[in-house]
Amino acid sequence: MRPEESREIRIEQIRTLIGELALTSHGAGCKGALIAPADAMNAKAANALLKILEEPPPRTLLLLVTAQPARLPATILSRCLRLRVTAPTNEVCSRWLATEGKAGDWAAAIELLGPAPFLLREHDPAEFAGVRDDVEHALAAVLAGTLDPGQAAERWGRSEPYELRLRCIENWITDRIRRALMAGPSSRRTRSAAYLSESVSDLNIRHLFRLADEVRELRTLVDTPINRGLALERLFWRMVAAHRAAG
Repeated sequence: MRPEESREIRIEQIRTLIGELALTSHGAGCKGALIAPADAMNAKAANALLKILEEPPPRTLLLLVTAQPARLPATILSRCLRLRVTAPTNEVCSRWLATEGKAGDWAAAIELLGPAPFLLREHDPAEFAGVRDDVEHALAAVLAGTLDPGQAAERWGRSEPYELRLRCIENWITDRIRRALMAGPSSRRTRSAAYLSESVSDLNIRHLFRLADEVRELRTLVDTPINRGLALERLFWRMVAAHRAAG
């Protein structure tokens, strides 16, 4: 079972699944159901699944697959046996994509989406590097004051790939957080102060973490009817304010 057009798994889908699992399997064998990604279930769908998770029919196996288990309700997690699957290395991921006929430089794609070969297979590798470069150049221009945040936000909010640009912004921020933690004077000072070495970035670490949280929130709202342009403009102005405060 996968999300429909809304990218959500809805209660109607779960009810249909429950009805199918109640039937006798062909040849009296085992029955199985795969829900992926399980974190795409909305609240009503997750609640509808609880009963069958607690008391599944005989010889029935339900597999809930997610890369973000923290997004699943605690009531779902408490009824499941967690099995961790290690992601492939970047090199293995690149080789597999090549065997699937997806030639190209996948470094930028894997950097953005992680070692997720099935997701990466749906894209053209050339797309990722172009979007990443566009985002990094625009962010540099916004912080330098040579690009109006409103203009950049309006352009990105009305065009695709919007979600991919959000991932690029998140990676841009995360990279600076990572470099800050590696370059900071000590872990104690990094945790207790708004410290970020001037040689690493012109945004302090507290601002970076707040900005990262805001970008992740925007990613969760991708499929909602929010005004993307206004949401991005708000984010850009916060970045500008943080840049000015650090200066």
